[in-house]
Amino acid sequence: MRHVLSLLLENEAGALSRVSGLFSSRGYNIESLTVAPTEDASMSRMTIVTSGSDEVIEQITKQLNKLVDVVKVIDVSEAAHIERELMLVKVRAVGAAREEMKRMADIFRGRIIDVTDASYVIELTGTQEKLDSFLGALDGGLILETVRSGVCGIGRGDRVLKI
Repeated sequence: MRHVLSLLLENEAGALSRVSGLFSSRGYNIESLTVAPTEDASMSRMTIVTSGSDEVIEQITKQLNKLVDVVKVIDVSEAAHIERELMLVKVRAVGAAREEMKRMADIFRGRIIDVTDASYVIELTGTQEKLDSFLGALDGGLILETVRSGVCGIGRGDRVLKI
C-alpha cells in the first residue's frame, strides 16, 4: 500500500542523508522525496512517498522518530489529504504538433512556459495520476525531456504538522 509520510526535521547538514540512509539500510524504497524549509527557518518539511504494509510503515515511522534530527512524523495518507506534484515537460512542437501540444496543455490545465521554434516546455501540477495521464496521452516520440518534483502532501482540515 502507498503511504505519504510527512516529517518535520531540524534544518541541519546531513539530515536528509540520515533519513535516506535509514531507508536504504533497511531495504525500503523511496518512490518520491521532497524537502524544503518551513516558515520556521530552523525546520524543514520532508515528504516521502513509500510503499509497504501497515506494519512496515509503522516500523519505518518508529525508526524515523529515533533519528536525532527528526522532530515529528505523520502518515498524511491515513486521513483526508491533498497531494500535488509539479512536472515540466519539454516536447517537440513543429508543424501540426504545435497546435496539438497547445490543445493537450489546455485539456490538462497545463501552461506553456517556454516556446522555441521547435519545442514547448509545459508546466503541469496535479496528482501523480494526472501527470501520468498527460504523459500517456502524448506521442512518446514527441517527449524530449521530463522533470518531476515529487509529491507534496498536506492534511485537510484541522490536521497540521507542527511542534
